[in-house]
Amino acid sequence: MVQQERNPGMPLDMGLINAIVVNKSATVRRCGELGTRRIVTGDHQLAWLMRAISCMDLTTLKGNDTPMRVFRLCEKAKMPVRQDMIKKLGKSDLTAAAVCVYPARVKDAVRALKGTGIPVASVATGFPSGQTSLKVKLEEIRQAVVDGAEEIDVVISRDKVALAQWTELYDEIRAFREACGAASLKVIMAAGELPTLTHLAKASMIAMMAGADFIKTSTGMEEVNATFPIGMTMVRQIREYYELTGHMVGFKAAGGINDAATALVWLSLIREELGVEWLNSNYFRIGASSLINDIERSLWVGLTGMCAARTYMPLA
Repeated sequence: MVQQERNPGMPLDMGLINAIVVNKSATVRRCGELGTRRIVTGDHQLAWLMRAISCMDLTTLKGNDTPMRVFRLCEKAKMPVRQDMIKKLGKSDLTAAAVCVYPARVKDAVRALKGTGIPVASVATGFPSGQTSLKVKLEEIRQAVVDGAEEIDVVISRDKVALAQWTELYDEIRAFREACGAASLKVIMAAGELPTLTHLAKASMIAMMAGADFIKTSTGMEEVNATFPIGMTMVRQIREYYELTGHMVGFKAAGGINDAATALVWLSLIREELGVEWLNSNYFRIGASSLINDIERSLWVGLTGMCAARTYMPLA
C-alpha cells in the first residue's frame, strides 16, 4: 500500500473534544468479541504471523543498553526468523518495521542498519515519565533526528490530561511535531496513567489534531499497558479523525505483548475497527522485544504441520 499524505493536523476543536465520551462497559464487551468470528489455520495463520513481524518495532529500552546489544537487535530486525524458515515461507524480504532505542543509542542503530531501509525510532521527551522541561524535551527530539532517527516516540505530560489542560496539551504536541521535522511523530498516551478511557480518547484526538503520525498506547513501563479496551478506545478515535479529515493516522500497541496469540488479536482489532488499509507498517506497529521469539516458534510449528486452529479471520 502507498502511504497517504502525512497528517498535517488541524486547529484544536474544543467542541469536538468536549463531546467525546467513552462507554467503558460497551468497550470492554466489544473487546470480548475480538478474534471469535472465524477459524483460520495453515497458510492463513502463517500470513498473519508474518504480518505481525513486518509491523513490529523491535525495542530495547534498558539502562544497561550497549552498542553490542543494539547491534544484535538490529541483526534480528534484518533477519527476524531463521534463514531456512525464510526459504520455506518464500518471504526473503521479511524484516521488522523499525528498531526503537534510547536517544543515546540512535547512532549505534543507524550504523547497524545502514543500507537496509529499516528506520531507527528513538524515544524522547524525558521518556518514560516526561518529567522534564519543554525546552529539554524539544532539544532531545532535535538531537535524535540529527543523529539519524527517522521516527520519534514522545511521551505526553500526563498531568495535563488529568487536569483537563487540553489547550496546553495540544500546544505541547504541536511543538513536538515541529521539532521532528520530517521524522515521523508517535505520541505515547501512557494510557495506564490516565484517569479514564474518556480522558484517553480526548488525549488521542488532541494528539492527532496536533499532527501526530501515530498514537501509541504505552511506554511499556506503566502498571497497565496495552490492553484491548485501551486499544479499542484509541483506534475508534483514529476512525473518527479519518472520517473528519480524510487523514490516516497510525496506531502502535506497546507493553506486555509477549506471545503470538496476543499479537494476532491486535491485528484482528485493527482489521475489524479500521480496515485492511491499516494492516501494514505505515499505519500499524507493535512495540516489543521478546515477542519475536514466540512468533518464530509459532511459525516453525506452522511450517512443520502442527499448527493448531486460531480464531482469526483472513487478513483480507
